[in-house]
Amino acid sequence: QVQLVESGGGLVQPGGSLRLSCAASGITFSTYRMGWYRLVPGKQRERVALVTGDLAPDYVDDVVGRFTIARDNVKNTVDLQMDNLKPEDTAVYYCYAEHKSGVVHYWGQGTQVTVSP
Repeated sequence: QVQLVESGGGLVQPGGSLRLSCAASGITFSTYRMGWYRLVPGKQRERVALVTGDLAPDYVDDVVGRFTIARDNVKNTVDLQMDNLKPEDTAVYYCYAEHKSGVVHYWGQGTQVTVSP
């Protein structure tokens, strides 16, 4: 059974930091692209960051320089370090795993991030 378990969400003031973590089980982790998406009510789910093997991570433009994604192929985890958070970063953040073939993918249950004074 595949599981992606997120942790680390919460409430933070603008300019603050949070670190999200996703622990994967039930997959051959090294063969999966790993990423983070976010969803704001009334909007489409947006890809925030994606990391594939040893390639440079890919980020959505408005988090470049503020967010950092990192995967650990030994611990089977993918983290998202979020710095200088802004109110517009408020969303539910989802861990995402996609097999390198593109045939199958999985989602975590989501974790709420709220950026507010």
